[in-house]
Amino acid sequence: MNEERIALIVDDEPGHRMMVRAVLEDDGWTVLEAESGERALTVLAEEAEADTFPDVAMVDMKMPGMDGMQLLKELQVRRPSMPVVLLTAFGSVGSAVDAMKRGAFDYLTKPADNDELTAVLGKAFEYHKLLDENARLRAEVGSEPDFIGASPGIERVRDLIGQAGPAEATVLILGQSGTGKELVAEGLHRASQRADKPLIKVNCAALPDDLLESELFGYEKGAFTGAVKDKPGRFQLADGGTLFLDEIGEMPAALQAKLLRALQEKTIEPLGSVRTIQVDARIIAATNRNLKREVEAGRFREDLYYRLAVLEIRIPPLCERKEDLPLLVSFLLRRLGNKNNKIIRTVTPAFLDALSGYDWPGNVRELENVLERALILSRSDALGPDLLPPQITGARENAMDMEYVHGARHAPTPANLEEAEKQVIIQALEENGNHRERTAEALGISRRTLQYKLKKYGLTRR
Repeated sequence: MNEERIALIVDDEPGHRMMVRAVLEDDGWTVLEAESGERALTVLAEEAEADTFPDVAMVDMKMPGMDGMQLLKELQVRRPSMPVVLLTAFGSVGSAVDAMKRGAFDYLTKPADNDELTAVLGKAFEYHKLLDENARLRAEVGSEPDFIGASPGIERVRDLIGQAGPAEATVLILGQSGTGKELVAEGLHRASQRADKPLIKVNCAALPDDLLESELFGYEKGAFTGAVKDKPGRFQLADGGTLFLDEIGEMPAALQAKLLRALQEKTIEPLGSVRTIQVDARIIAATNRNLKREVEAGRFREDLYYRLAVLEIRIPPLCERKEDLPLLVSFLLRRLGNKNNKIIRTVTPAFLDALSGYDWPGNVRELENVLERALILSRSDALGPDLLPPQITGARENAMDMEYVHGARHAPTPANLEEAEKQVIIQALEENGNHRERTAEALGISRRTLQYKLKKYGLTRR
C-alpha cells in the first residue's frame, strides 16, 4: 500500500506480540509495541514528540498494572480519534462487549485469527481516515462543509457546485426528500458572483396556489381583499441575488407559464398592477420528482423544464453512499451535542453496523432524527445499538432470515431455519475461500454476527 498505517500493539505476552507483528508487517503495517498500559502511554507521548501518531491501537484486556479497560479510558482522552481494538480470552467476551459499549472499536479473541486480525484493523484504519477527512473538510471551509462525505457521488456534487456556482445559468437540483437539496442551493449561491446579495427561498409545496403567486410576484394595494398596502414579491427581494424554488414540481400549471415568462424576459408583473418590473435574479430550482415523467404526463411544461435544467445536479440518496455514514454520524453528533448540551465521545461498531444495515428512506434527515433520539436517551458518552429504534436494529437482525437458493430468495420454515442457515454459511465460506470478512459481506451480515454463528454451528475450525 502507498499510505503508511501504524498500529500500536499493547500486550504483556511477548510471543503473541511477535505473532501479531509478523502478521501485520506482512500486511504492510508499521508496528509499535508496548508490554504494558503504562509503557503504551509513554510510546504515545514519544510518537507525539516526533509528530507521528498510531492510527490504531490493539490492547490486551488482561495485563498486570493498568489493564485494558483503564488504558482504553486513557487513550480516549489523549487520542479520542484513534480506534482501539481489544484482545480478550474467549471466556471474557462479555467484558469486551461491555468495553465496546464504552467506546472500543471492536474486539478479537486470543489467539487472533490472521484474517480477522487484518480485517478488523483494516476497518479501524478506514474509520480513522474518515474522521481525519471530516476534520480536513471542516478546516477547508472554515465552518460546516456543504456536504459531509467522501463517496464518489458526493465528490461529484461538490465538483458540480464548484463548476456551476460562478456561472449565471439556471440549475435544477434533483434528489429524494432529506438528501440536502437546500444545502446544494446554498453552496451554489456562496460560490457565485452574487454571494454578497440575498438568497431568497420559496417552498412551492408549502403554499396554496393563489398565495404562492402573490409570494413570488408580489401585489399592489387593492389587488384583492386584505391587500392594504404594496408588497414586493420574492423575485424583487432576490434582485441581484439568487432565488431558490424548492419543490418546483408542485407548482400549478397556470403559474408555470408566468414563471417561464419571468425567466425568459427577466420581468414580472405584481398582482393588480399594469406595470412591468425588471428583475435580475439567478434561479435555482429543486424537486424530488422525475420532471421528465411529469412532462410526459402533461403535468409540467416542457419549455419550462428545459429552461430550468440548463445544468442538473443529482444528489445520491443515503442508501447509495453508506460509506459516508461514519463521517455523517461524527459530524451530526457533534452538532446535535452542541444543540442538546450533551457530549458523545464515541459510537460502538455495533451501532454503526446497525446503521449500515438500514436503507434510510428518509435519507440524512432521518439519520439526524435517529441520532438525536439516541443522544437524548443515552446515559453515557457512548452510543450502542440498544439506543436505536426497532426498524433499524431489525434490519440487521433479520439480514439472514431469508435463504438464497439458486439466486432466488425463499423464507425457510422454523423447523429447518437453523439447518438452512448453517448450510448457507457453509456454502458462502466455500465460495469465499473461508475468508471471514468476504463471507460476511457476501451474506450481508456483520463480521461479528458471522463469528457468533460460526461458534453456534461449530464451524470455527473452517
